[in-house]
Order: sequence, then structure tokens, then C-alpha cells
Amino acid sequence: MAGNAGPKRQDTRKFVENLSGEGKCIAVLTSGGDAQGMNAAVRAVVRMGIYVGAKVYFIHEGYQGMVDGGDNIKEATWESVSSMLQVGGTVIGSARCKEFRTHEGRLKAAHNLVQRGITNLCVIGGDGSLTGANLFREEWSGLLNELLEQGLINEEAVSSNSVLHIVGMVGSIDNDFCGTDMTIGTDSALHRIIEVVDAIMTTAQSHQRTFVLEVMGRHCGYLALVSALACGADWVFIPEMPPDDGWEDNMCQKLSENRADKKRLNIIIVAEGAIDSHNKAITPDCIKDLVVRCLGFDTRVTILGHVQRGGTPSAFDRILGSRMGVEAVLALLEASTDTPACVVSLVGNQAVRLPLMECVQMTQEVQKAMDEKKFDEAVRLRGRSFENNLSTYRLLSYRKLDSELPNSSFNVAVLNVGAPAAGMNAAVRSAVRVGITEGHKMFAVNDGFEGFAKGQIKEIKWGDVGGWTGQGGSLLGTKRTLPAKRLAKIAEQMRIHNINALLVIGGFEAFESLLELYEARAHHEEFCIPMCILPATISNNVPGTDHSLGADTSLNAIVEANVEHLTQKMKTTIQRGLVLRNENCNENFTTDFIYQLYSEEGRGVFDCRKNILGHMQQGGAPSPFDRNFGTKVAAKAMQWITRALKESYKGGKVFTNAEDTACLLGMRRRAMVFQPVAQLREETDFEHRIPKDQWWLKLRPLMKILAKYKTSYDVSDAGQLEHVTRVRPKDFQPSV
Repeated sequence: MAGNAGPKRQDTRKFVENLSGEGKCIAVLTSGGDAQGMNAAVRAVVRMGIYVGAKVYFIHEGYQGMVDGGDNIKEATWESVSSMLQVGGTVIGSARCKEFRTHEGRLKAAHNLVQRGITNLCVIGGDGSLTGANLFREEWSGLLNELLEQGLINEEAVSSNSVLHIVGMVGSIDNDFCGTDMTIGTDSALHRIIEVVDAIMTTAQSHQRTFVLEVMGRHCGYLALVSALACGADWVFIPEMPPDDGWEDNMCQKLSENRADKKRLNIIIVAEGAIDSHNKAITPDCIKDLVVRCLGFDTRVTILGHVQRGGTPSAFDRILGSRMGVEAVLALLEASTDTPACVVSLVGNQAVRLPLMECVQMTQEVQKAMDEKKFDEAVRLRGRSFENNLSTYRLLSYRKLDSELPNSSFNVAVLNVGAPAAGMNAAVRSAVRVGITEGHKMFAVNDGFEGFAKGQIKEIKWGDVGGWTGQGGSLLGTKRTLPAKRLAKIAEQMRIHNINALLVIGGFEAFESLLELYEARAHHEEFCIPMCILPATISNNVPGTDHSLGADTSLNAIVEANVEHLTQKMKTTIQRGLVLRNENCNENFTTDFIYQLYSEEGRGVFDCRKNILGHMQQGGAPSPFDRNFGTKVAAKAMQWITRALKESYKGGKVFTNAEDTACLLGMRRRAMVFQPVAQLREETDFEHRIPKDQWWLKLRPLMKILAKYKTSYDVSDAGQLEHVTRVRPKDFQPSV
């Protein structure tokens, strides 16, 4: 007889089918400057709202449309948001509205909403737009009483519309809103900047030129900072980091040294709000004049302007907008009478809800700190994403003289394993330069572990990795070969070159390789050293991480190849759908079979086409996300390796067989975490070469809902209202 199994565990999961929007009216508007990805958010709000049974309204032209009413406020249908996911800007229009800033204007807006029974508002915009929404909510009861006194509404209308719920989503290319790692539109703006930089680099190299680029960011230097990281710029000027006095000589000296090292071009990136330590504006023209006067270099200025707002949204912004839009509807459905206005934010890879005014107040504190020249505090208030970018830039921006470097006497090898993935070269460049800055001697291994066994190992210097950030594929060469059959030869090469630590950048094969080396420690002392893997594969199938290098670039290649073609076809009277198939999803339902099935069954109703993308998903220049992500994670990995080397150096040599010195660095929800590969074994399905738990599979029911399929969607992870985390100034130490 079986023993007592104990009380049955209660299922505490929440499902979207248990949330009802019946009787609720939701309105969505976009306000302030437009940003790519706003349409994805609008589409998600409309379709999720309709899916749960609510009425959803468009408010055209932002707050101006709310004040004017009439045809500006229209009920949305499922079909009215078709074909807008890939469209830039905002199709429902955005306008700055002076009238909404007045009490009379807000009274008109309240009347227009009450007439339609709208008490749930999704506002997509910047901090000004969201602050206006919160003020509107605070005044709501008073506005209704005024309308009642004026005879414009009755007691029943006051009672049935007594509470206004507000949920914000931040649409801003500047990424200047505190509380979120990324705002909708930022990634797409970076795409526009990097496209221009990549184009400029070809002509600049031809003529040995210096280019000064001005990018948007009157109050926030995020775009300038990240684009500088993503293209390996020589110098960057941002409002949060005014250069010290004498910067003119320092910059010219660096440009001169780079040119002497046979670097044929120099890139200087300037945020439009850049200032010096005396609060004087630093403009592209003054930089150009300085370079020409002091160095005589052929120097050109490019001001990108509104190009950064244009074009189609990136894959990241389409997904971000869709996730945020769904989360906003869930927040409205779960809101109670005393729920404060909230904003849906992204922290790491997780959607969270934060009190709107806490975020707005912190955003305003940033500007106050900058006005008071408390720049370290301003950086802290910007949040961890900005801090990490700035810290990495500082690590990589200054090439120390040999006499200034710490002498670690450690040798660190870096290699790529598995299929090539965009971002690998950015990671190698960052690892090499941070390693040299830490005082290590860096070695490059060609062709993975196959090359390792053959002795294809050579020292790699600072200048050897110049210009690598924007290069696709793997410049070191990469092979899928695992080390198991070559352990003795690899160990021999490690002895010959006295390798004290190993950084492996690659996909599932890289993970398996590090496991094999870890397990071989008992037989080969050479592997008793710190070892780290950075996941890099377009398949995103490495355990221990939500994101792998290369996946973002691949997604952008897919959406560009398919959606642009589809968009053109959608402009005709014949409407078409899109079916995406994984190459190994089913041995019977092949691409040809599905194509033939649709062709036959749809004869006379719709056309059918097929397109196999193949290896183009691996090729091309890395996306800004992959360049930046590769740069940051490699820098973090090298710092971990330095610490591990110091801790394991005893008796004149490096030795460690501890589990936590063979690690994978991955993004887990909100944080970057070093995890022992031995522990990740339990999380891995080796037969199918995937993690046992894949977070992105939870997006599948979301995709189905937005495509009008009835399905079950677990929303247990939907963000509960949290508070903005603050680091007290006395605890804060600026990154150096």
C-alpha cells in the first residue's frame, strides 16, 4: 500500500482566461515624440483588450485628440491593427497639446471619455506625457463633479465612471526614463545610428578621415554612449560625463596615436546635449575645428537628426512593444480602486510594474543632479543599465602605456566554438582589451579546440582587434569539434603556452566542451584553471541564459527578409498571412508540404509563396544589441577571470578544481549570473540540445492570442506592483 503522499499542493497559477474585461472600456494613445515600436504596443493593447472581452478605443493625435473628441476617439477592431507591427512611428498619431495642460482642457477630455464609458487609459509616451496622465487621474473625481454641476453628465455617469485607471508604457528613443532598462524605440534608433556609422566607416577608411557624429540626446547620453560602444568610437561626449579640463589635448593625443597605429579613420560621437565641466556646450563644429587646427586631419561632421526616429522597428522593439502592451492590459484588469498609476518597465528580461510617479520623480532628480554638477549621482539615478554601459566604456576607452599596466604574469586564452554568431568578434575585442588592461597576456586560438590541439595559438595585442566590433562571423575561426578526443594534445598546448585561464565564446558545443574540460580535471591538471563560457548562438539554446549572442541579429535578419516582402504584398487587395516553420519541427510537415497544402486549399482565394532563409540568419553585421551585449559580457567575464586567477594562485602557480571556477555567464531574468557548468548539467536536455526550461516558450500562447487563437496563457509571472529601487548616495561608488 502506498504511503501517505501528504496534502495536495495547491495550484496558485493565474491564467488570462480567468481575467475578464467584460463591461470595461480601454483607450490607448501615443503622446510626445514618436518612437519605433509604438505600433507594436498599440496593436498588443487592442488585441489583448478585445481578447479578454473589453471594448478598446483609439485616441488619435494624443492628448489633443482626447480634448477635441469626436472622430479622434474611435472604437478599435481586431482588423484595424493588422499590418502595423512592422510600421515605424505611430499610426494613431501623436501631438503635443498645450490645451491639455490647462484645467479646462482636461475637463473637456474627461467629458469625452465619460461619454464613451472609458475609465482605463494606456498612455505610450515620455515622462511629460505620463506625468500629465497621472495629474489627470488625480483630478478625475473633481472633473466629474464639475461636469455634473454643469449638467453635462448625470449622477449615474459619475457613479459608473468614478475611478480612472492609468498604465503607462515609455516610448522614447532617448532611453531617458528611470525604472526601465530599455524604452520602446531605443533599440531601433541605435540601428539607424549604427547603419550610418557602418556606411561612414567604408568611405572614411578610403580617405583617412575623421568623422564627428551628432546623435540625439539633449538631456540623456544613452544613444551616444551605446553607439560608441557598438562601433568602437575613439571618443564620446555625453551630458552625464563632462570631460575634465584639458580634454582637447587628451583627445587629440589619442586620435594621433590611433592614426600612428595605422588606424585609417577616427569616429567621435557627440550627444546633442554634451557639455564640458563648465557647462559650456560641446558642438560637432567646435570639435571639427579643434581637430583640423591641432592635427590637420580631414574632418567631416554628420548630424543624424530625425533619421534616428525613422525606419521600421527592430525585432527587439517589436517584441518589447508587444510584451509591454499585453502587460499593460493585464495591469488594467487587475487594478483596484486604490491602485496607483503604474508604468510597465523592463528589468533584465522581465516585465515589471512600477509606480509611475516614483519613476517620474527619479527621472527629474537626474536632471536636478546634472544641474548641480553632481554627475556621479546622475549616473547612479539613471539606473544599472546606464551605469554598466558607462563602466564598460571607461574600461575600453583608454589604452594604458605598458608601464602603467599591472603585471599579473597570467596568460589567458580566448577561442570561439560552434557555429559563427554575430557579436563574437565584439566579445573577443572586449575580452582582449580588458584582459590587457588587467595586466594579462592574451592569446587567441584559431579554429576552436581543433586549432587548440594543433597549436594554432598566438599572442593577440590591443591593436590586433581594432575594428572588430562591427564584423560579422568569427574572425578567429570556429569549429564544432569537441575537445574530448584531443584532451592530451590540448593539455600539452596549454603547458607549452602556460595558459592560466580560458574564455570560450560559443553555442551548445561550447557548453559541452567546458563540461568535458571540467570533468577531465581529474586526469589533466592543466584544466584546473578558471574557465568561463559566453553563450553565442543564433539558436539561443544554451542552458543558463535567457539570451545568447547572435540571436538578436538573426531575428532582425528574419523580420527584414519576411516582413518587408509581406508588407508590399499586403498593399494589394489580396490579404496574406505569414507561416513560420522551424527547420526540424516535424519530419512530415516539411516546408514543401505546407506550401503545397496552402497552394491547393487556397486556390482562387489566396496566393502562396515560400522562402527558406538558411545561412543568411548567421551572416551580416551584428545588431547594436549584439555588439553592445558582447562587449559588456566579455568585459564582465574577464573581470571574473582576474578575480578567480588571484584567488587560485598559490605556491607560484594557478590551481583550482572548485566547481565554481568553471562557469557560464548568462542572463537569468533580471541579472547577469556566473553559474557552474556542472550544476547546469541538471537543467539540460542533451538529447535535443536545449535547456529543459526555455523561457521564450511562454511567448508562444501570447503570439497565438495576438493572432486570434483561443489558448491558455499562464500570467503568473505578470509583474506585481513594485517600488523603484534606490542606491543611497553614501553607498554609491562610481564605476572606474
